[in-house]
Parts: sequence; C-alpha cells; structure tokens
Amino acid sequence: MALRTDLNFLAAAAATLLAGALTMGNANAQSETDADAPIRIIMGGYGPATTGFSVALKEIGDRLEDRFGDRVEVRYVYNIMDLGYQGQQILSLVESGELTLGYQSSSYLTDRVPELGLADLPFLFTDTAQARAAMDGRFGELMAEAIEANMNYRILGYFENGFRFISNRVRPIRSPADLEGLSIRVLPSKVLEWTFDLFGAEPEIMDLSEAIERITSNTIDAQENPFANTVTYGVHNFHRYHSVTNHLYLSRPIFVHRQSFDSWPEDIQAEMRAAVRDAIVGQRETKVREEQDAIAAIRAAGGEIIELSPAELQPFKDAVEPIYTDARQRYSRELLDLVGL
Repeated sequence: MALRTDLNFLAAAAATLLAGALTMGNANAQSETDADAPIRIIMGGYGPATTGFSVALKEIGDRLEDRFGDRVEVRYVYNIMDLGYQGQQILSLVESGELTLGYQSSSYLTDRVPELGLADLPFLFTDTAQARAAMDGRFGELMAEAIEANMNYRILGYFENGFRFISNRVRPIRSPADLEGLSIRVLPSKVLEWTFDLFGAEPEIMDLSEAIERITSNTIDAQENPFANTVTYGVHNFHRYHSVTNHLYLSRPIFVHRQSFDSWPEDIQAEMRAAVRDAIVGQRETKVREEQDAIAAIRAAGGEIIELSPAELQPFKDAVEPIYTDARQRYSRELLDLVGL
C-alpha cells in the first residue's frame, strides 16, 4: 500500500534525521559529504489523500520534481493520524524536522503565538472574499511574522479551512439558547472556548483524533467545523443537525522546517514558494466544491442543513461582545485596524 510505504519511509527518515541532529544541531540538514545527494522533502497532513489539502501537497511535490529532477526526493504522509499521531502533533513533527512541510489550523498555534488569537475572533469576517483578502494581505504577513518569531518555521502561505458551522446529535440550533447544556468540541483556542461559553454551551478543547472518538461513541454532543471537514471525518454519520452559523473563518498556515528551508539553494526555495502560492489557488477552488459536495453528503445521510437568518444570527453576535472588548485592549492598533476594529 502506497501510504503505508510512505509511513515506513517517515519512520526510517525520522530516526536518521534525529540521529544527525545530535551532531549537527539540524535535524534535516545535509552534510558536506553528501552535498550531491537529493534534498529530501517529506510533506505531511492529517486527512485522506483525496482531500484538497492532500491534493495540493501532491501538486507542490510534482512541480518540484518536474523542475529539479533527481535534485529533490519528495515523499508524502497525507494523514499522520494513520501513524498513531494526533493531528496537532504535525506542529512538533515539522518543528523538529521529522517532517519538512505541513499545515494546521491557526488555532492550534495560539498558545505559542498570541497574535493569532485575533484570527479566532468570532464573526471577524463577513464573507470569504474579505477573509481571503486579509490573509493574502498585510494581516496575513503580520501573522506569518509572528509565527516565525515564535516557532521554528518559515511560513509559505495559507490554505483555506473556511467558515465553520455547528453540528450536533441532539437538536436544531437556531439561537444561543439552543446550545444551553450541550457539550461541544472546540479547537485548542482560548478565544473559541470563550466564544462557546458565551453562547451557553459547554466547550471542551481537544485534538481532532480525540474528537472523532468522542463523537463516534456519542460521549460529546456537538462540534464545529466546515461541512467538508465534517464529512471527511465521518461526523455527518452521527450528527443529524447542521446549523449554518458562519461563526468563524480559519486558515491553515503552511509551514516548513526553518533550518531545512534555509539550507536549500535559492532556486529550490523560490520554486517551493511559487509552487505553494499556486497550490493555494487550486486548494481554494477545490474547497468551494468540497463544501457543496459535503452538503449533499450530509443530506444523503439524513442530516438537516439549518440556515439562519440575519435576525437569528444577531443574538450570537451580541453574545460575544465581551471578546471584542477584550481584543481592543489586547492587540496592537495596527492589527486591529487591518480587520476593521
């Protein structure tokens, strides 16, 4: 099986790279004696090979191989959870150099990069166009600078995770009152935890792998995700009700192990950056289709898509005003101005 081969490759490569780190101080660098050896690039994620994120990784790798031939050696671990890791561990796998490149929702980085908490503000963006413009502009640049200042990465861009919705197994959600008493999995973000506390729910921070286990065993009531993620991880088979709250837009930073990237020749660095930029365009286009396909899959499984009117959404927005009051005191004026606060 191809994926299992890649996982075995990762395990072997990781052992070699970590051993090298003991003497070189760089888990992914190549010594002068093997300067002619191909540059090994292991790209990883935490979803099936069929997702737009995985397809984008493959496009990046194919482009590098087409351009540089045997100067590079590219491998993929599309879903690290197949190897027994938690989804959040992709952060440490790339930071240590065991993986060369990965992606993760920005909320997972907020404990190390406080500025990213601003991107977790509920209802920060009104639509996808506004959100993309922010992430592609100065706001995204400042987020990247903050990540690089606090973590061992180079940031190459942002995949789109998109707007998030609430799904649950208990009842339709049309107001904050409908969330009263419901346990809900949230990403490891204090802002997101606070958001759902203000909504009246009982938020529980947990990794994706634990969330899937809790949902499939019916030991937690609800979760929040884009429709595509809900279907990718099979949540739609356990949750009947799916409310279109659009309460949060998230990106997935694309990060590469800093020492590895900085050691590459300039032409390979430049091509990697260009390949990532183009792959982001394709991933965003795929994301739109994936959301529509996921809606169809939810309905086919007997799920209900619950559209909320502007009047129904307003109580949700009113409930989180304390978060905005806090944000105006917490973040720099430059960051706040960039998102209209």
